[in-house]
Amino acid sequence: MNLIDLRSDTVTRPTAAMREAMLRAEVGDDVYGEDPTVNALQQRLADELGFEAGLFAPSGTQANLLALLSHCQRGDEYIVGMDAHTYKYEGGGAAVFGSIQPQPVLHAGDGTLPLDVVEQVIKPRDPHFARTRLLCLEDTWHGRVLPRDYLRDARALCDRQGLLLHLDGARLFNAAVADGVPAREVTRHFHSVSVCLSKGLGAPVGSVLLGTRALIDEATRWRKVAGGGMRQAGMLAAACIHALDHHVARLADDHRRAQALAQGLRGLPGLSVAAQHTNMVFVDVPQERLAALKQAMDAASIRLSIGYTPRIRLVTHLDVDDEGVRRTIDALRQFAA
Repeated sequence: MNLIDLRSDTVTRPTAAMREAMLRAEVGDDVYGEDPTVNALQQRLADELGFEAGLFAPSGTQANLLALLSHCQRGDEYIVGMDAHTYKYEGGGAAVFGSIQPQPVLHAGDGTLPLDVVEQVIKPRDPHFARTRLLCLEDTWHGRVLPRDYLRDARALCDRQGLLLHLDGARLFNAAVADGVPAREVTRHFHSVSVCLSKGLGAPVGSVLLGTRALIDEATRWRKVAGGGMRQAGMLAAACIHALDHHVARLADDHRRAQALAQGLRGLPGLSVAAQHTNMVFVDVPQERLAALKQAMDAASIRLSIGYTPRIRLVTHLDVDDEGVRRTIDALRQFAA
């Protein structure tokens, strides 16, 4: 039986056409800035999203780290969501590598950081305090699309307070497709953006950091320091270009399938659908039944992120079709029964 993997949209595998594009890629040494396919990817995203330059990095975690290290100095602070990826799931890299202090803020239910709270936690210009330098947002956050009016207001706050604004755009294109707007309508509010190409877009590896030429020059140095300088990386960049050419509009299919999955699971005994946004479905299962759920899903060749908490995230993506959604619903119905 074919495996259905709903743990994350990071588990996608390159399509045959993407593999062919990788095979044909023209390559050079990217550490010397000589890989033509990497250069084409960087410039394409910079042009399309409204920035001067871009930098290819092996992961979204590193792209965000490079942004933080390039925007901030030792003793600076960035304001970030309490449950944001850059704060909670990136190993504390800003503190470890940059001596940059995070100032976490609780998310509102819609994924925003309340701007009145953000303004309250900005530190006075005083030797007693870290220097507040940067506000970091995430779009989508747990599948939620940040309202564009909110992004406008966040940028206005940053301009008023002298802060920079960075977007962890790991699922930027999911947000743009869900809102029915070009991705540039989201990114135009930010000083820098990291764009992940290995999640819903289906590339095997890679993210791009976008910003001013000066920021990218600084980030290039930090990428080398962090061990992210790759050589003939054009084979990876070719997969990313193929993803941009062929896999953006189809994100709407992932969103539709997530809606169908959530609808099919509603009302099942012992399992409640907590939320569904873009390509993510969140369900709650009693903690004492988690082990049995894992056993049942393993038997059905379905992988879920079942850990130690009652809430489970199911993520649709390039490798999950309508039949995969149907099989998942059937398996969970059998478990609930």
